[in-house]
Amino acid sequence: MKMNYGLAAAFLVLFIVHAQGCSPSGKIRGRKAPPGQCNQENGSDCCKKGKFYTTYKCSPPVNDNTKATLTLNSFQKNGDGGGPSECDNQYHDDDTPVVALSTGWYKGGSRCLNKITISANGRSVDAMVVDECDSTMGCDNEHDYQPPCKNNIVDASKAVWEALGLDQNVGEVDITWTDA
Repeated sequence: MKMNYGLAAAFLVLFIVHAQGCSPSGKIRGRKAPPGQCNQENGSDCCKKGKFYTTYKCSPPVNDNTKATLTLNSFQKNGDGGGPSECDNQYHDDDTPVVALSTGWYKGGSRCLNKITISANGRSVDAMVVDECDSTMGCDNEHDYQPPCKNNIVDASKAVWEALGLDQNVGEVDITWTDA
């Protein structure tokens, strides 16, 4: 029997990509924010006109020690998080440990108002999931003209960063998390 090595190699590559998490689902073209749009509090990026941004419909699998990137977000009214949180249509004070999860981990809202445990810097903190960090869309008014989130983001309030003893000026930090 003759083996098709090209086909076998293609299946191996697909298996490895699938085992590592998820693949990009597409791209969107950036649009420049109108004047006064795109709140850059906490170092948020604004979309650049014509630049392509990768989108995802999935996130890496969740386990007891899920690797992620922690970013800083304000869930307060007029904060860089934009409108009220998707889970409860409310704003949340920066002193409250709350998070938004990338689209795949948000799971259509099935984690809404549940707690996750975030670990970094030798510390852990429980935080409530209140929003989605949209990995499928961005660069529009609804998303404050910010790019789509990567597929491995835990976007957290200042309270989470403080509980973990992290410097809020670094932009992003490698963490692990699990459902609490």
